Amino acid sequence: MEREVREYVGACPVCARNKTSSQARTGLLQPLPVPSRPWAEISLDFVTGLPLSQAKETAETMLNHVFRIHGFPRDVVSDRGPQFVSRFWTEFCKLIGATVSLTSGYHPEANGQAERLNQALETSLRCLVSQKPSSWSKHLTWVEFAHNTLPTAATGLTPFQCAFGYQPPLFLDTEKEVVVPSAHAMVRRCRRIWAAARSILLRSAARMKKVADRRRQPAPTYQPGQKVWLSTRDLPLHVASRKLAPRFVGPFPVSKVINPVSVRLRLPRSLRVHPTFHVGKLKPVRESPMVPGAATPPLPRMVDGGPVYPVKRLLGVRKRGRGHQYLVDWKGYGPEHRSWVRSSFIMDPALIRDFNNRKSPSGAVPKGGGTVMSRKRC
Repeated sequence: MEREVREYVGACPVCARNKTSSQARTGLLQPLPVPSRPWAEISLDFVTGLPLSQAKETAETMLNHVFRIHGFPRDVVSDRGPQFVSRFWTEFCKLIGATVSLTSGYHPEANGQAERLNQALETSLRCLVSQKPSSWSKHLTWVEFAHNTLPTAATGLTPFQCAFGYQPPLFLDTEKEVVVPSAHAMVRRCRRIWAAARSILLRSAARMKKVADRRRQPAPTYQPGQKVWLSTRDLPLHVASRKLAPRFVGPFPVSKVINPVSVRLRLPRSLRVHPTFHVGKLKPVRESPMVPGAATPPLPRMVDGGPVYPVKRLLGVRKRGRGHQYLVDWKGYGPEHRSWVRSSFIMDPALIRDFNNRKSPSGAVPKGGGTVMSRKRC
């Protein structure tokens, strides 16, 4: 009896949509590869609250302040900011021989190193310029210099030592203690320090993976065409209450497996998010002969040469240009398919009239609605 109950609950679509998972997080840690030389692989992340930058400005900044000093990287890791997903940035990196590695949707941990570094720099600037915020640019150089002379927990060495093989003097009274080495000795020391730093980084990455994986479990092996549930935690759904909204939506088919921890889904056009997700946001659809299959959404009818879809209710209204758009809850579809439709596409005027009568003065979402037909489903 217990086995049948577990099988039924595991395959129940209502439970899959609405129950919060209490299991360990899926997807073992995949550390970024340790580079073979300094500045071979770099991570980028913008600090918010400062003047915005476009893709071309980003490329010019990297050329003027980074690449001219350290050379071109082989790989650039960044989030999916508008500067980094633009066509210009992609083509620019292709021309300099660098691959573009973007984080999966709503998974900033993939670029966590740059995120944490920016937090540390922001804290330093905040301590220095809290009384006069407009002077932050004057202090940025020394904040950067201080960071580059600070030993990191991963290697025990400073960024200066890893990149150049020596620790620069901070004050004039220490210059007398510095012995200028020969060119060969300096090169040997740089190689020795970098080799030691890389070895430490490899051990540190293995240690971090071991610690992180204690609270995780291996993710299921997904295949193209397999259906999965998608977590609604970061999705921009049109719902009256996030507290009572489904915890998962779908199911959606897998279109491509990017790597062991990133999967691309085939999403509806109404769900305007990037289709690549970390496996921690997904769970496989389980099927059982004990559970009846999900009801198939009603097929559209052809009216005047165009498809007509049944509507469950109208949820909201907004002004666009000279007209209005209504938020439509489509019959037979979940909240991920809700979309804004122009009033001219709604064929039954009684639906709009009933919505206006039900809507409270505060603009709250109405509680009910009739089943009518709409000319278009976005």
